[in-house]
Amino acid sequence: MILKDLIDYLEEVAPLRFQEKYDNAGLIYGDLNAELTGALISLDCTEEVIQEAIETNCNLVVSHHPIVFGGIKKFSLDNYVHKTVIKAIKNDVAIYAIHTNLDNVLRSGVNEKIAKKLDLKNLKILRPHPLDRMETAYTLGSGVVGELVEHMDESDFLAHIKARLNTGIIKHTRLLNKVVKTVAVCGGSGSFLLNDARMVGADFYITADFKYHEFFDANNDLVIADVGHYESEYYTIELLFELLKKKFHKFAARSTKVVTNPVNYY
Repeated sequence: MILKDLIDYLEEVAPLRFQEKYDNAGLIYGDLNAELTGALISLDCTEEVIQEAIETNCNLVVSHHPIVFGGIKKFSLDNYVHKTVIKAIKNDVAIYAIHTNLDNVLRSGVNEKIAKKLDLKNLKILRPHPLDRMETAYTLGSGVVGELVEHMDESDFLAHIKARLNTGIIKHTRLLNKVVKTVAVCGGSGSFLLNDARMVGADFYITADFKYHEFFDANNDLVIADVGHYESEYYTIELLFELLKKKFHKFAARSTKVVTNPVNYY
């Protein structure tokens, strides 16, 4: 199988036209006609991930976050982005990123995966994408909202989140002494969807990267649960692995063993 075959499939699942304007999803480095020996799947592309790809005979890294966002004018060995790209080029390891385009599709998307991990059903897009009306083959938008299969009290639901998302810590607003029925989710930085979560009557909004003053915006209408950026998107690795193995049964796809989370907790 050549690189183009794999990319064509991933872009059928999540077309590049669905990525946000600021994003840089797609093929960052590589020869579309190169024969693939294996693909290593990660949340981030780092030097350690490239080294793991080399050691496991994978000449492709598929990451959720693009290693390159803006233009690069110079390469420096003092910069982790530059060092990663240089290492990939020297060892002929292709780099492909599938980021906000995968966030923005409901079916087989990032937020659907998180919602299923949390036992949510009857999923709907939290904020529909403007393209949704034209792209009839896809349901598009930011975040999802669903109903818990079994309703819980708030403390039990926090424990449920911690166990299912394997997060070391959850920053949350004041508990409201309500039964948790409706839950909104957005992998990654999701503070921009708080009002959308409120509008659909969510009891909890699970996401990451809320700033201090933004927690006040919950206004006792719902509970904000900030689980951490890495933790909120970690299962994207599992999602991509499952997609590739389902489509290419005999292809050597691997999930990284490198923990790329730059945040540590004491």
